Order: sequence, then C-alpha cells, then structure tokens
Amino acid sequence: MTEYLAVRLLHILSATILFGTGLGTAFFMWQGYRMQNIQTIATVSRNVVLADWLFTMPAVVVQPLTGFWLVHLKGYDLSATWLWLTLLLYLVAGICWLPAVRFQIKMRNMACTAVAEDTPLPELYHRYMRLWLSLGVPAFTAMLIIFYLMVYRPG
Repeated sequence: MTEYLAVRLLHILSATILFGTGLGTAFFMWQGYRMQNIQTIATVSRNVVLADWLFTMPAVVVQPLTGFWLVHLKGYDLSATWLWLTLLLYLVAGICWLPAVRFQIKMRNMACTAVAEDTPLPELYHRYMRLWLSLGVPAFTAMLIIFYLMVYRPG
C-alpha cells in the first residue's frame, strides 16, 4: 500500500467515524430525551459524552492532519476554492461542536444529579437541549457539504 493510499484510508475512516458517531450520538441523545425518563436521559448522556471523547475527538484531530497530508501528497493548489471552502466549513462545524460538547457535559451532570436526588430535570436542561439541537443543524449541514466537496472537488 502506498503512502497516499494509507493516508487516504485513514482520512476516509476518520471522516466516517466523525460523521457516524456525531449522527449516532445525536440520534440517541434526542431519542433518550424524548422518552422523558430521567434515568434513561442520564445513561444516554453519559454514553454520548464518552463516545465524543473516545471517537469524535480523535477523529476531529485526525481529519485536518490527514487532509493536509493528502493535499501535500497530491500536490493540490492551496488556493483552490474547494479546499478553502472545506476548511471554512470544518471550522464552522467545530465552532458548533465545541459548545455542543460543553452543553452535553452540563446536561449529563444535571441528569445524573436529578437521578441521584430524585428530582425533575431543571428548566436549564431543556434550554441546553434546544441550544444543543440548534448547533447540530449547521454542524451536520457543514459536514455534508464537506463530503460533497471532497468527492467532487468543484472548480
């Protein structure tokens, strides 16, 4: 296997992990919340936070490293519009993802406290959930456009 193919494989795998874990954890976080069972919400949110640290965070780091490595290996023009647009969209996704992770951690803590104290979720939890969902839409949209740009490299 050539260096290019190895790096490309790593780049594709990390993109798959990044998008797949993000979509999967978002689905389970939302479904857990919709069940309105505080124990379920606490369990799901603990697993979502764990998945972000185990899978999403490493993929977030690997993506730009392997991306720039591929640009170097293929000799792509660094001023190519598709390349800069991809980088900009990756930053948009990251700007959305970082506060979303912060909200996830806070929601996990609130849910675990509610279970331990046998109390309902505070209103702040519900506000954070709405913010978390609103951050997911532009982040996932950006990732879908990135996939398009990576496949077609327009321009």
